[in-house]
Amino acid sequence: MSAADQSPATAPRPIRARFVEGSTMRHVAVMTATGSIGLVAVFVVDLLNLFYISLLGEEELAAAIGYAGTVMFFVTSVGIGVMIAGSAVVSRAVGSGRAEEGRRLSTSSLVYMTLLTALLSGLMLPFITPLLALLGASGRTLDLARDFLLIVLPSTPLLGIGMATSGTLRGVGDARRSMWVTLSGGLATAVLDPLLILALGLGVEGAAIASVLARMVMAAYGLYAVVRVHRLAEMPSVTGFLRDVGPISAIAVPAILTNIATPVGNAYITHALAVHGDAAVAAWAVIGRLIPVAFGPIFALTGAIGPVVGQNVGALRYDRVRQAIRDSLVLTLGYVTLVWLALALARHGLASAFGLSPEGEALVEFFCLYAAGSYIFFGALFVANAAFNNLGAPIFSTVFNWGRATLGTIPFVWLGGRWYGAEGVIAGQALGSVAFGVAALACAFAVVARLDAGNRPPPAGTPLAGAQLPAFSRGEDATAIETAPLSD
Repeated sequence: MSAADQSPATAPRPIRARFVEGSTMRHVAVMTATGSIGLVAVFVVDLLNLFYISLLGEEELAAAIGYAGTVMFFVTSVGIGVMIAGSAVVSRAVGSGRAEEGRRLSTSSLVYMTLLTALLSGLMLPFITPLLALLGASGRTLDLARDFLLIVLPSTPLLGIGMATSGTLRGVGDARRSMWVTLSGGLATAVLDPLLILALGLGVEGAAIASVLARMVMAAYGLYAVVRVHRLAEMPSVTGFLRDVGPISAIAVPAILTNIATPVGNAYITHALAVHGDAAVAAWAVIGRLIPVAFGPIFALTGAIGPVVGQNVGALRYDRVRQAIRDSLVLTLGYVTLVWLALALARHGLASAFGLSPEGEALVEFFCLYAAGSYIFFGALFVANAAFNNLGAPIFSTVFNWGRATLGTIPFVWLGGRWYGAEGVIAGQALGSVAFGVAALACAFAVVARLDAGNRPPPAGTPLAGAQLPAFSRGEDATAIETAPLSD
């Protein structure tokens, strides 16, 4: 059917590149603020999930969630890499005025995500027990963590679909609906967790069932927003997928390699803490849920800056790319400073709220008072990585993330744990982030300067060449403050 033959009801809506004009600070701030709503809501629910489990009065349950979360973090990080690729290729196509190509790429990224997450979860299922044992889990704690993963892991493709649709919506600037993808899942979990964990007495298994049902809600709303509202999808075809699998993989593979560095580093930290017993691992589970609640806007910032950078790269507006990175750093510095102060002041109440032993409470208090400040440098690294992924240089994201997860984690954590125990492990992770955050930022500005000097897009042969171009870890009603409100 030709464009002339299409009725207004069936014709694809034009897609406007909304980030190539107006204040970059406003775009970054709006996308970050709206993205934070969904992310923080989901992470608050995760924190409440752990709180409900702590009410059952068994520290092994919290430790089991910590071990299971480390395994799931790896799987989720793979999905984040594909989401980054989908958002990048769609935002670049939209910024360059190629709406039809954006629709095809959106469809291909959904297929890509579904196939990869299904394959990954299927490969991991037979190895759950040895993986948990490698992390240091044993006895009843291992059994509980395994039972949780046997329920949750097969639902990974549903999570992947939710992530992919959220990234596509963010890539075209629909912050509001991107938020509702994750927020819908968070709200579902908030209702189901107390019902299944406490009222029905299902414990860890109840938490797992609630997670699966919430993922169904996320996938359903995300597909509705992408397919029905924006018409950002078409009937999948083998030809279209094979055409797009290369460009998507060119970003997704290094982005996946970049993202799995973080769970690998976290796995080493979990292993290092396991030596100090279930109390330390339970405290780490609490810290692992405090971090995204406290610093969710920093994770949202990573997703926010990507489409802003991507559309301006497509429009060859490198002055705006540079300014968007600077604006992101200003927001990061201000936000982390305020949250660090708040965590330090509230450390005693936070540490005592989850039924931890005195040793566990001391570890949570140590993080709030000292280690939380390191997220200034983690934030700088996140911003740089988002820029690399949209500037045709995703390999730099891989190098810096793996550098931080290995050279910036293992020796610091090992020495810290050897000299100062569990607190030394937490301190070691924080100290290792400093150099890599600073170096990544310097490199990001150098890449922008190189492209700007030639006033050209990423050169042929890079992942973002020609027609091609965040954390999810889980992001948006901004209609009133968007530059151009979206219609329904």
